[in-house]
Amino acid sequence: MLNYLLTDEQKMIKDLAHKIAEEKIRPVAAKYDKTEEFPWEVIKVIAASDLFGLFIPEEYGGMSVNVMNLCLATEELSRACGGIAVCYAASALGTFPIVLFGNDAQKKKYLPDLAKGKKLAAFGLTEPEAGSDAGSIKTTARKEGNYYILNGTKHFITNGGDAETYTVVAMTDKNKGARGASAFIVEKGTKGFTFGKKEDKLGIRASSTMELVFNDCKVPAENLLAKEGMGFIVTMRTFDMSRPGVAAQALGIAQGALELAVKYSRQRHQFGKPISSFQGIQWMFADMATEIEAARALVYSCARAVDAGEKDIGAASAMAKLFASDVSFKVCDMALQIHGGYGYMKDYPIEKYLRDAKITQIYEGTNQIQRNIIGLQMIKDLAK
Repeated sequence: MLNYLLTDEQKMIKDLAHKIAEEKIRPVAAKYDKTEEFPWEVIKVIAASDLFGLFIPEEYGGMSVNVMNLCLATEELSRACGGIAVCYAASALGTFPIVLFGNDAQKKKYLPDLAKGKKLAAFGLTEPEAGSDAGSIKTTARKEGNYYILNGTKHFITNGGDAETYTVVAMTDKNKGARGASAFIVEKGTKGFTFGKKEDKLGIRASSTMELVFNDCKVPAENLLAKEGMGFIVTMRTFDMSRPGVAAQALGIAQGALELAVKYSRQRHQFGKPISSFQGIQWMFADMATEIEAARALVYSCARAVDAGEKDIGAASAMAKLFASDVSFKVCDMALQIHGGYGYMKDYPIEKYLRDAKITQIYEGTNQIQRNIIGLQMIKDLAK
């Protein structure tokens, strides 16, 4: 692969994450995929390595908010296990609203523990009737004195149950549609905040995906992020920063699948020679490697644009997530095909890569929604 002119610091981050992936994640990936236990032993290693500080400002205990560095770490961790890697990346998703819209008191209260990995974060947006259509949120937040009373259910929440800090979007004025949504910081253990069903998933099974249930949950008014009615803006700005991370997860899964396929092709013999010597297999590798490299170039460029403070980054973030996730699923499918019948069996790890890749086309906005975002932005730009 190209070196992308990484700085010495970025090379160090990449090497560190690679070492954790190979030594701590790969040996236990199959176990966590089977048991669906949350990988606390690995999370503690990641925390001790200060990788949680990559998306939090220095003044609050982090190393600076750097999406490119987050992508490098997420990509390397995902090479070994997309499920374990998303436990890390999802904490960034839950943290970004506080980084972007929290006041100084909120940041001082929550970010230091998140920066050290002492606590994890999660983002609560999706509901049974509101996924891509954020304006259909049913969870409500009613102001009473110095509190907001939350009622409703969120589902498909990554890190649900295991995170300590939740950023939750609820309707403070249902008559205003998306403009009536507001964002809140809700702590695990708050009275009226409980957890419902834990999902039994196709892939990323090491990560917890759980319902958040709010039943007259009293959240201090000081936990409101920004101001009432800004929940949709908080969400969109958060996704602009987090979608390159999903793209990096997809990229890492694809790279890991390609490496497994190449290794297998050199060991598997048919017609008296390794299948890696067959032109048909070599062409598959060429297509896989080329598309992965194209995805990597897009993801890195987008991450750097976010870090540079470029405005109107939504379409670029959507492109990165869309392209990388589609490439990931395609590459994993081809890698499994190269394994033949063995690839379909759980004795080989490649089937897990295909299962893990699929979710990257779905969460943080389905790829159909990404196409909507991109298309509308193109129409807007060309109308100027």
